[in-house]
Amino acid sequence: MKQFFKYVFATVVGIIISSILMVILLIGIITVSISSIGSSSETTVSPNSVLQVTLDHAITEKTVPSPFEDLNIPGASSVKSLGLNDIISRIKAAETDDNIKGIYLNVSAVNVGFASLHAIRESLKEFKESGKFIVAYSDVMTQKAYYVASIANEVYISPVGSVDFRGLSSSVMFMKDALDKLGVEMQVVKVGTYKSAVEPFILNEMSAANRTQVESYLNSLYDGFVRDIASARSIDEQRVRQAADEYLIQFPEDAVKERFVDSLLYRDELLAKLKQKVGVDQKKDLPSISLLDYKKSADSGSTSGGSRVAVLYAFGDIIDGNAQDIDQIGGESLSRELRKLREDDKVKAIVLRVNSPGGSALASDLIWREVTLAKKVKPVVVSMGDYAASGGYYISAAADSIFADAGTLTGSIGVFGLIPNLQNLFNNKLGIHFDAVKTGQFADMGIDRPMNAQERTIVQGGVNRIYQQFMQRVADGRGLSIAQVDSIGQGRVWTGAQAIELGLVDRIASLDDAVKSAAKMAKLDKYKVSEYPRAKDPFESVFSSSKEKVKMWFMEDELGEHVHYVKELRKLMRNTGIQARIPYTVEIN
Repeated sequence: MKQFFKYVFATVVGIIISSILMVILLIGIITVSISSIGSSSETTVSPNSVLQVTLDHAITEKTVPSPFEDLNIPGASSVKSLGLNDIISRIKAAETDDNIKGIYLNVSAVNVGFASLHAIRESLKEFKESGKFIVAYSDVMTQKAYYVASIANEVYISPVGSVDFRGLSSSVMFMKDALDKLGVEMQVVKVGTYKSAVEPFILNEMSAANRTQVESYLNSLYDGFVRDIASARSIDEQRVRQAADEYLIQFPEDAVKERFVDSLLYRDELLAKLKQKVGVDQKKDLPSISLLDYKKSADSGSTSGGSRVAVLYAFGDIIDGNAQDIDQIGGESLSRELRKLREDDKVKAIVLRVNSPGGSALASDLIWREVTLAKKVKPVVVSMGDYAASGGYYISAAADSIFADAGTLTGSIGVFGLIPNLQNLFNNKLGIHFDAVKTGQFADMGIDRPMNAQERTIVQGGVNRIYQQFMQRVADGRGLSIAQVDSIGQGRVWTGAQAIELGLVDRIASLDDAVKSAAKMAKLDKYKVSEYPRAKDPFESVFSSSKEKVKMWFMEDELGEHVHYVKELRKLMRNTGIQARIPYTVEIN
């Protein structure tokens, strides 16, 4: 017994000591986090410096500071990253920074959509037009990386490197056979010939209608992709297409021959060339600073006066209630932000930056309502990112003006309902059976049995009603008839370039253009730009890390770039109920 108590006592003491150590560690993390946040003043830049731009990190619409980014904590995201807003702002600031002589663009891969890709490229183009140089170099370049690099004054790759240039493709993961093996039937109720979000559950390949729309918007994206590369590199457009069609660039020498790159260099030769450009002795180190550490930001209009143009970021899936993560748009939380901005007398205009494939139809309508109310009080302009489709377009439709990038994927005006039937899984795979007593014929409607004809009619009626409402919202906002909206709706996805011709978008323009337009509509000569939602307090950021988020940290650490397949599968399995969502997250390679 004495020995037993000794072990118990030792265990208790061990737990107490461990707890104290964990508290000390947590306090240390918070202290370092807050001190690093508090020291975010502008970084000192040496004279004759080169700004190093790499884009191999996660790029969201808006920078989300991580309290762990400067700490090496297992499972926590310790990689620095910038949002699109800060990437563009910092490149713009470097234009007028006398200490920055040029940009060293070291890009191997860029994991963003075409609208974001184009926005980054345009900011680099403006930098080059300011008279400063851009030199692009990498061992290997994906097609998206090369698209960005092609704007540089000089493009180089390693003598043993490569430029991947084979044309664009779009792929979708289908799960019908897998669900069949599990005994899961996805019961689909939808409106829209092209509303193909449900296809991964019920087919093993694209439907004819879906293939038609994918070919249409992919070719629209490719036209701009080829045109921009041809113009920057002074190559005939047809030759650029031929290089992809015939896979003419298989070896480094081929890239030089086809004039996609200027020469083949090793990294030491590239550094020597950069030193020569900025006038630094070859024996000294090249003065440089990474874009990630370059804290200087550009003014977005005058900072004098109390008037503000609010840029409200809405990116991610649209969900009911409050957003639980940065890549979600909560129906209630975004509505609340819009309400605050509407009631804030210092905010004279609102720019809603939308980058969303859609989601909950209910949440989309709640947000639409707040956009409508805000528009009655002050100008509201929508700026579209990579996606502003389905629910993403729903929340945009009421704005005074809609701006998009040529590569934005938008439209997808359609609705679907997805109700899983798990009877076969329960009964035949797991040996689980249900029995019920009910007071009404529809009381036991659920996922443990298939819908009957009457139940399907009821659900279809709800989907039809929401589609009619969706079309009415678009018709009212865009000055179109219901028939016109239906003809370009039916769930069909369009690029921004196509949407202009259809009347769904007003202008192909940047976020900065949208801000200037909103200020002009509000008759503002002097104003400052404020971004919303406001950044969370560092304490809240640390302690609000949910169990779900922690699991994803570890999963990302293990799976790397392949983690998005897991995220997509989890997302798809949650999309039950009535949804206004783009067919799927489009992977274009």
